[in-house]
Amino acid sequence: MAGIGGARVRHDVARADEVIRVDAAWFAVEPLDMRAGVDKALARVVDVFGEARAHHAYLFVNKRANRMKVLVHDGFGLWLCARKLYEGSFIRAGVRHDRGMQLSHEQLQAMVVGLPWERLDERAKIRVL
Repeated sequence: MAGIGGARVRHDVARADEVIRVDAAWFAVEPLDMRAGVDKALARVVDVFGEARAHHAYLFVNKRANRMKVLVHDGFGLWLCARKLYEGSFIRAGVRHDRGMQLSHEQLQAMVVGLPWERLDERAKIRVL
């Protein structure tokens, strides 16, 4: 029996990225107090982006940029995830951005691990002269 249950757990873990679908990601430039819960994070999303759309993720960092919260509307309810960097910090958006900005999939992946993400799309392009 243990082998059967173990196989199911491995199968479920392999499908973990399918649990929460994210079609678009948005970054709120202003810091968020990391004591904020789902309701306060949702209020910030509505204030900055106008609405919380299904299958969209909304990212916030604190003032020190060592903690991040991600609010995801999965179509049925809300998920609020937290991440803390014990060394280093998340890279914030430059001053040229408004209160919020859309992130590409590549920018999202880089941002959540603390890598430079702002010009990732531009650097990934090759132009032939």
